[in-house]
Amino acid sequence: MRSFFKYFFASFLALLIFTLLAVFFLVGFLGGIASKDKPKIAANSVLILDLGQSYPEQMKENALSIVSSESRDIPGLYDVVRMIGRAKSDKRIAGIYIVANSNPNGFAASEELRNALIDFKGSNKFIIAHGDVISQKAYNIANVADKIYVSPHGFLEWKGFSVEYAFVKGTLEKLDIEPQVFYAGKFKSATEPFRTDQMTPENKLQTSAWINDLYSAFLQNVADARKLDTGTLHTLANEAKIQTAADAVNYKLVDGMRYDDEVKDEVKAKLKIDKYEKINFINVRTYFAATDVIDGNSEKIALIYAEGEIVDGRADERGIIAAENYRDLVRKARLDRSVKAIVLRVNSGGGSAMASETILRELSLAKQEKPVIVSFGDVAASGGYYISCAADSIFAHPVTITGSIGVFGIIPNMQAFFKNKIGVTFDGVKTGPYADAGAIYRPMNENERNMVQAQVNMIYAQFKQRVADGRKKDTAYIDSIGQGRVWTGRRAKEIGLIDRFGGLDDAIKSAAQMAKLSEYSIREYPEPRNIFEQIFGKSDPLNYLGKMREEMGDENFKVYLELKRVREMTNTAQARLPFQFFIN
Repeated sequence: MRSFFKYFFASFLALLIFTLLAVFFLVGFLGGIASKDKPKIAANSVLILDLGQSYPEQMKENALSIVSSESRDIPGLYDVVRMIGRAKSDKRIAGIYIVANSNPNGFAASEELRNALIDFKGSNKFIIAHGDVISQKAYNIANVADKIYVSPHGFLEWKGFSVEYAFVKGTLEKLDIEPQVFYAGKFKSATEPFRTDQMTPENKLQTSAWINDLYSAFLQNVADARKLDTGTLHTLANEAKIQTAADAVNYKLVDGMRYDDEVKDEVKAKLKIDKYEKINFINVRTYFAATDVIDGNSEKIALIYAEGEIVDGRADERGIIAAENYRDLVRKARLDRSVKAIVLRVNSGGGSAMASETILRELSLAKQEKPVIVSFGDVAASGGYYISCAADSIFAHPVTITGSIGVFGIIPNMQAFFKNKIGVTFDGVKTGPYADAGAIYRPMNENERNMVQAQVNMIYAQFKQRVADGRKKDTAYIDSIGQGRVWTGRRAKEIGLIDRFGGLDDAIKSAAQMAKLSEYSIREYPEPRNIFEQIFGKSDPLNYLGKMREEMGDENFKVYLELKRVREMTNTAQARLPFQFFIN
């Protein structure tokens, strides 16, 4: 036995030493790679802006970026806007080449990219755009180019906008699931997919208003860029005049039909290089890696990105606005003496009303000590508006989706589903009539329904009061523009829900002005994750949802997500934008 323990502890010690050496080696290896030189930018380079790339609000780290230039971090939207600004004065950058096919970015994000390109044109450097099949959203950005071309056998999409909603009422009925819906606000259409099979008149009214606002802004952008009138552009879509690449040229929407090689030859001519020479193209990711500089100024503006669904509790993954995480982030910025102002960038359709209240409370405390400015992205509605309403100033784009001041709750009754579909029944004992209130295995009685509706009404009253206090309006007025109604940024400014039009950069400059800062650096939150958090902290290493989407197809996957949301909404009242919509 003594011999056994002798060999056991010797083996254990050897294994421990080997493990420690391996860890130290890995740390040194990764550290050495991470400290490698930044990529070099050659003179006479051309920056490629591929509109098919989806840019998140905040930089998306890629753990493999330290070992492969093909897997660099994806810059955030504001990073790209700043890079285009840097390229304007960067003597190494001769121009920008836009790949204009698709554009998965939202309307407000597209507007920020578009405005950055318009500013770039002040440098007198060239911008050339080309696409094989140019979508309307890609064209919305690309039309600012000096020249925009489409492939001879391609086409430019020109048909107007439409919006589609997925209704799952029929699915729930087939599954014998009763949603049991409660809401406050006649426009609060977030519950529609569960209680009806088509849009209500109120939802049609508000949806028609905001989608026509987006379309009008799109047509005006094109009219300004192409020196055309919006009436003509409207007619071209309504009469389906643009069917071929030649049609797009004839109606002056593009400058010509060119193959990729022909456009590249034109770029070479602008660079004054021989046709056999290679163009020094540099993509956005590489330029981001080459130009990312940390400013060491002691006075800082905290830039807090709030993107995604608002949820209770704590969450480790990015793209989720968890109440405890964001309470701590705002508090950290509030208590940091070097932080002189806070800018909250919101891109969220809302979520938990309780989580929204938690975040708003911390922002209200911060506002008592330093300026708090909010910048809206594509969407800042319902809970997204809730957390923002106490700010000193709110910036948005005319095409931002906002408002939706309303509340709802869903407690599904799945008794018939359990019994009829899977043969499960429930029985038990309880100490009082309401001990199992909210249970999904039985229908709610009238008293329980009244109690839940009363809670929803109370939270809606609280929501209106928070907005009234923050915007210095009467609660009756807030109720008149509330009721769950969705507004565009253009209309939101008219009714007093936002203060100014502008992007994130405008909001930061406003914060600096309020804090009386002539020089400052920006500290971004959530803070970047270290290499081990990126590798070992990934929330979905097996890409479970991605594989499901691949197997089910986009349309079926959307229905699955809607049903998944029913389950997630049962624990707390929701301040959430009307259910998922898809704009074509």
